[in-house]
Order: sequence, then C-alpha cells, then structure tokens
Amino acid sequence: MPDLGKYAFEVLSAYAVSLLLLGGLIWISLRQSARMRRRLEEQERRMNRNG
Repeated sequence: MPDLGKYAFEVLSAYAVSLLLLGGLIWISLRQSARMRRRLEEQERRMNRNG
C-alpha cells in the first residue's frame, strides 16, 4: 500500500464512499432489471392467453 501521508484518512474515506456508491448503483440496477423482467414475463403470459 502506498504511503498516503497525512491525507491517508481522506483518501481512504473517498475510496470507501466511492465503492459504497458504486455498489449501491449496481444493486439498484440489478433490482430494477429483475422487476422489469418479471413485468415483461407477466405481460407476455397475458398476451399468449388472449392471443
């Protein structure tokens, strides 16, 4: 690990916040993707029943 000197806390905090935000965005994207996939499958089932 490189020597960050007196700014080590600030640099490591910035990395931690960035990783948390990136993880949150990935989680939200996966959750929304699953929700849309379920809605699409439901709509396709409706179309197949009526078609």
